[in-house]
Amino acid sequence: MEKPRAIAKVFKSKPVTEGAGVNLKRAFGFSQVPLFDPFLLLDDFRSDNPADYLKGFPWHPHRGIETITYLLEGSVQHHDSLGNKGVIHPGEVQWMTAGSGIIHEEMPFGDNKGNVAGFQLWANLPASDKMISPQYRDIKTSMIPEARFQNGVTARVICGEAAGVPGAVSGIRIDPEYLDVTIPAGTTWNHMIKEGYTVFTYIIAGKGYFSHNTEPFSFDTEGVSYFDMETGPLMDNETLVLYRRDGDHVHISTESSPVRFLLFSGKPLHEPVAWHGPIVMNTREELQKAFEEYNNGTFLKEHQARP
Repeated sequence: MEKPRAIAKVFKSKPVTEGAGVNLKRAFGFSQVPLFDPFLLLDDFRSDNPADYLKGFPWHPHRGIETITYLLEGSVQHHDSLGNKGVIHPGEVQWMTAGSGIIHEEMPFGDNKGNVAGFQLWANLPASDKMISPQYRDIKTSMIPEARFQNGVTARVICGEAAGVPGAVSGIRIDPEYLDVTIPAGTTWNHMIKEGYTVFTYIIAGKGYFSHNTEPFSFDTEGVSYFDMETGPLMDNETLVLYRRDGDHVHISTESSPVRFLLFSGKPLHEPVAWHGPIVMNTREELQKAFEEYNNGTFLKEHQARP
């Protein structure tokens, strides 16, 4: 029998400053480990003020993770120690597997109105893959298929599957799903989730009910507070909904307005996390070794050139 996933926690993204002085919103990060296993962090860097983003993210290292950047407005210039260099544009994705180590820079630029909008997700690598060879995938808009449902719901399928449409990216160990979903007003959408997988949504426009239960509710966990006495769990922009692990699908509906959101799911690793800055390993010893190698010039493998 089909069972909808219940909501476990609700978060509102919070302002943080990263890189050389980029002001962005963090939906979740270090303090939420291991709630989102196998995911580590989600940043929202939407802004119409160039002062928020132009300082960018100059050269910095990564090891042990994958970083996935999805752009909606503006552009992001990428350059890394593998020799990759290019620019991603609206609707495109850069999927970087840091593996044993990579050094890169990401520099955002606004469009002709000064707008930039994008999201960066960090996904953990299992212990067996922490030291694999780094890889960079440049995923153009034309490579990302769109699934269309009979009720008017649409989903860009970056990875995973929707309505039988496979995503642009496959072969990732945590078996992730990454959808950009739009639900019209007055519509209900059910989406199947694999048993035991972590699943969460992040709303980027409009409003919707992200549970089969639309009765008012609240949470008493510190940092988790989203409750409207009149509308109940009607979620809006910059709200993240984390679901419980039991259940086989998510049930999302709208009333008078449409809603657009990102949906993520993945297979938990259930492994220890040792994390400092841009490097995520399994033990403190591995973490210390990574920073020692970075400082002594032996961090990069595979004949990469240090910038």
